[in-house]
Parts: sequence; structure tokens; C-alpha cells
Amino acid sequence: MHLISKQIRKRILKMVCRSGSSHVGTALSIVDILVALYFRAMNIDPQHPLADGRDRFLLSKGHGCSALYATLAERGFCDEKTLDGFSVDNGTLWGHSTWKTMPGIEASTGSLGHGLPIGVGMALAAKLDTKKHRVFVLLGDGECDEGSVWEAALFAGHKKLDNLMAIVDYNKIQSFGSTRDVLDLEPFADKWKACKWSAREVDGHDLPALAKVLGSLPFEAGKPSVLLANTVKGKGVSFMEHSLDWHYKCPDKNQLGIALGELGDSGDSDA
Repeated sequence: MHLISKQIRKRILKMVCRSGSSHVGTALSIVDILVALYFRAMNIDPQHPLADGRDRFLLSKGHGCSALYATLAERGFCDEKTLDGFSVDNGTLWGHSTWKTMPGIEASTGSLGHGLPIGVGMALAAKLDTKKHRVFVLLGDGECDEGSVWEAALFAGHKKLDNLMAIVDYNKIQSFGSTRDVLDLEPFADKWKACKWSAREVDGHDLPALAKVLGSLPFEAGKPSVLLANTVKGKGVSFMEHSLDWHYKCPDKNQLGIALGELGDSGDSDA
């Protein structure tokens, strides 16, 4: 899985540089989570992306969609050439994950605070229809400042939606600073537990650990599960790691070459 993560990171960098877009740091931080989900934990079939029994995934932090698009391509949901349409004029892939732009996208997201409420609705519907599939929602830590996240969390706990899992990309940097300085989330796990969720923490870049914990759902019967994944913004590229700058900046061709070199690429940017 480590080689898959590297390949996806390289694709993200090329996509962002080609389009002159941003949010590369927030995309790089979630790659290992997506790999563990799409290549180990979730019940999915790229050849039948709308199969009734499939698990559902929502990227609530939709601005990190270059990671999702690249992961779906790597998993076989689309051809790699589809990624050339990312965030460019007349392109097919928008700068926030958008329904019907690619097989495997379950809903349009990016207006922060909306993904978990959508996932709660999907999970409740599955319970009412006695369906066995699960719903996974990946949130940003800064997104957890939104009141709608906690309204959804309270409702999910109250309804005992143990077919629902939230994963928080806890890289501890949001739009204008650290989460500690902007709006401190700690004690983070305790907040979820107070909403009647079962909470665990994991190194969000430890692929075996991620695969193991994501394969043990629900954490407790009768409770939704939340995984606080401790991650690094810009993971995989030394000059992007732990840096707020790369929430917004786009790498130039020289920076792209350096970044690809760190990831074991020959240096052909293809951008």
C-alpha cells in the first residue's frame, strides 16, 4: 500500500501544478486514509460503482478532492487521463468533489459542515431499509468548528447509527492558523464520546494500523464510530509538511520537480 500512496501523491502534485490550483497540503494529508479505505476496508467494486450493497464514502472536506480523484483513478473507477480535466477551463473535474463528475463520487461536497449530516441521512436510511452497507465520512479538523457537524454528531449518537463512521483528518492546521490557536478542539475525543460515539485515535500515515482499525467496525455495537487520524499537512514532501502556506499555494515547476524527486519520481512533471 505504501507504493500506492506514493503514486497517488505524485498524481496529486501533477494535477495541482497543471491546473494552477491549491489545497495540495490538505490533499496530501489524507492519502493514506483513502488508500486504507479504498484498498482494504470498504466493500466496493470499481466495475459496479452503483451496486446497491456498496459502502458509501463522502469527502466532507471537499477541497481535498484531488486526493479522492487520484485514489479513484488508482483503484480503477476511471482512466488516469480523466485526471487531466482537474480544475482547468472546460475540464470535467471540479475543484471540490462533485457528484456525477466521476464514478465513485457519492455527493457534492465542499461547503464545510455538510458531509457528516449527509452521511447521517444515508446511514439512517440504510437502517430503516435494513440494508447492511456502511457510510464513511472524512472530515477536516478545522471543519469541526462548524455547528452542523455537532448537530449531526448528536443526532447520530441518539439514533445509535453504528453503520456510520467519521474519520477526522487531524493535521492541526486550518485555513488561517493552527486549530489550537483558531478554535481549540481538545479534548477532542471526549467531545465525540459525549455525543454517544465510540472514539479511537490512530497515526493517520500508518497504513497497517489504519487498515486494522478500519477493519474493526463498529467500535461498539449501537454507537457510531469516529477515528481521529493524526496526520501531517503536506505529508510526503519535506518543504510542504506542517506548513500553512500549502493550503493555498501551488507548486511551480521547479518545486514540483523537487517534490516528485522526494517521492521517487524521475522528475518528469507531465505538467
